[in-house]
Amino acid sequence: MTSPAKYFNLILPLFNPNRTKQIFDVNPIVPKRREATEVVICAYDYNIEQIKEYALKDATESFALKETNRNTWINIDGIRKSEVETICRYYGVHYLLIEDILSVGQRPKMDEVEGVIYCLLNMLYFNEQEGAVESEQVSIILGTNFVLSFQENNQKDVFNPIRERLRMANTKLRQRDADYLCYSMVDIIVDNYYTVLEKLGEKIEELEEEIIKYSNAHSLASINRLRKELIVLKRNMGPVRDLVNAFLRSESELLEEKTIKYFKDVYDHIVQANDLVENYRDMIMSLQDLYMSRVNLKLNEVMKVMAIVTCLLAPAAVIGGIFGMNFEVIPLTHQKTGFYIAVALMLFIPLIMIWMFKKRGWF
Repeated sequence: MTSPAKYFNLILPLFNPNRTKQIFDVNPIVPKRREATEVVICAYDYNIEQIKEYALKDATESFALKETNRNTWINIDGIRKSEVETICRYYGVHYLLIEDILSVGQRPKMDEVEGVIYCLLNMLYFNEQEGAVESEQVSIILGTNFVLSFQENNQKDVFNPIRERLRMANTKLRQRDADYLCYSMVDIIVDNYYTVLEKLGEKIEELEEEIIKYSNAHSLASINRLRKELIVLKRNMGPVRDLVNAFLRSESELLEEKTIKYFKDVYDHIVQANDLVENYRDMIMSLQDLYMSRVNLKLNEVMKVMAIVTCLLAPAAVIGGIFGMNFEVIPLTHQKTGFYIAVALMLFIPLIMIWMFKKRGWF
């Protein structure tokens, strides 16, 4: 006999418990970051007239850029403690902020410490193969005429449009100070959330069609998986609203008043993105109700067919039971037509029952 555990082991992988552990495995006290095997440092030194791009081999090569009168953006792909500490200490970044850069699983936030503005948030990507939302922690430091950005992965980046605008003359990025560059980076990260939301929306629509057509165990697993991905979105996107709001309330001299106005647009975008997450969450709950309704409907159909079959076989069972009694005198028992009459009754009565069921609209 097959053990019930065998079926459980077949169904369990559909729900991907490892993904649940990844989502809730957060420990901001003890960093678990692994040192990056490769660190890529790129620098952009620019003003209205010109821009210079540098591919730096060592963190110390960025020191000379601080002395220029131009705006400087230093982007570090790959987090390694030695490079992070070297650059941050030279640019006057507080040790607590260095710890936040090196840590993992941090909540998105914005801090003003010792003359610099630090904001931490996550870039989000949608993995088509895994059907999962992936996040990359990004730290952005705004100082006087410089911006430092730290990313975990040098293979993924949403900042390419910013680089293209920097290379073009007469753009706002070239004409404005470093605070506008910081705004642009936060804005493009938030705008990329909509790309992830669009992908999840497509998955929800596909799942709805699947539930209407099939409603099997795989559909329930898909509902559970999408619910987990919405948890990832809510965790990463929810606090960003407070982060942007902190920029709006900031009185730092690093932020020009005309730049703060642009953050209002980012605030509107993140509020709308959070509303979409809540709408998707409601849709997932509706899909779960739809799945349960489909399962119950299918079960009712099965029980209905079984009940009809049982009712149709009942007359034959009764007639067969009567003629199977051990009495000496049973009508039609010793007649040649007795068998045919009994069989005719077994067929005729169910036909009448079928006619009555259809007349009442039972099927």
